[in-house]
Amino acid sequence: MKDLDDGALYEARSHLLSLYPAEIALLLRSLPIDYRYQLWAIVAPEVMGQILVPLQGEVRIGLIEHTSAQDLVIGANELAPRDLADLVGDFSAETRDKVLRKKNDSRLEAALAYDGHTAGGLMTMDVLTIRADVTVDAVLRLLRVQKKMTGNMDSLFVVDRTNHYQGMLPAATILTSDPLMVVSKLMDVSIAAIPLNMPVSEVATIFEHRDILSAGVIDENGLLVGRITVDDVVDVIREEADHAILSSAGLDEEHDLFSPVLVSAKRRAVWLGVNLFTAFLASWVIGLFEATIDEIVALAVLMPVVASMGGIAGSQTLTLVIRGLALHQISSANAMSFLFKELAVGALNGIVWSVVVALIAAAWFSDMPLGMMLGGAMIINLTCAAFAGVMIPLFLQKRGIDPALAGGVLLTTVTDVIGFMSFLGLATIFLLA
Repeated sequence: MKDLDDGALYEARSHLLSLYPAEIALLLRSLPIDYRYQLWAIVAPEVMGQILVPLQGEVRIGLIEHTSAQDLVIGANELAPRDLADLVGDFSAETRDKVLRKKNDSRLEAALAYDGHTAGGLMTMDVLTIRADVTVDAVLRLLRVQKKMTGNMDSLFVVDRTNHYQGMLPAATILTSDPLMVVSKLMDVSIAAIPLNMPVSEVATIFEHRDILSAGVIDENGLLVGRITVDDVVDVIREEADHAILSSAGLDEEHDLFSPVLVSAKRRAVWLGVNLFTAFLASWVIGLFEATIDEIVALAVLMPVVASMGGIAGSQTLTLVIRGLALHQISSANAMSFLFKELAVGALNGIVWSVVVALIAAAWFSDMPLGMMLGGAMIINLTCAAFAGVMIPLFLQKRGIDPALAGGVLLTTVTDVIGFMSFLGLATIFLLA
């Protein structure tokens, strides 16, 4: 167990006072486990909740386990209902009951009822509504009575007598318009509200396409139930980016960077096992042409060239498709058009680079037919890599499997097998005929 001395802890405590909760969260996530818990022990209970919210997975759970129920209740009491709803799921049942009894907020109960991966789980219920038939002067009086505006509130929401959403009135419009103007003539009706059950990935896409800072959230009856702001969407985008990067390596965003060695090794062993199986599959294909390799040893030297080029070309296409699916740019309506385009790109690159590698191989081994076989295999593999790069993620998504998680392994298997089989097969047919 490594310990920070008293001087280091005093300096750390002074430094923590100058940091925002999110910055402390990043610091804790970046520290080895022993130092992390020592630093956490000197954090004030009042800010613990705000620090735990941006943390996820193993890091958050570990800190909660090293915190007394009393401190967790104090920290949770400082949180907005939506943030608290996200956090209490990781509390023990006893601590969660204490938090809910102390908070006793109907908005918290509502937030707990929504799926965290939908607009309902992302929204905040702190909204300020006005009617379309009032004047700007009346709105200003309302704001003065409120004495403060909810954080990140750039617009007010216009509703009818039964709370049905009608539009938005930007704060800038309120401040710059004639006080006698009626809200109905100033409100923006072009920004449609977001359905309560819309997935958060689609919410992020709407904010990007419409270039908006906030939007209302409505239930199935069109009643306004909350709002989503751009800072909420930024969190979604960051989480999706983390997921895409880590999934490609068989990991997940809840993994602790400094988790124990045995835990990390066990988690990665599964993915390594899958890769080992695909490697043996490629080796089996090579073994089918053992006699050919014995006759022409140069084939063993050149085989990795075909597989490597196919792997890179396929990865380029795979990355484009996964990104296109995530951004809803690729669908069943345009998938075939994109496939034909990628096949053309793969074939063209295959032809260009086949000439290059053929000349290099022919000069290297003084064997032009060998170079031609290498070039032919290059064309085949790059074309097949383009086909696999498009079809694999589309197939996985249709089967409900995350393309970012399994696409890379399947693609590597395809390009290795086809690359080796095409090169060695052509060599067997034409060079040993």
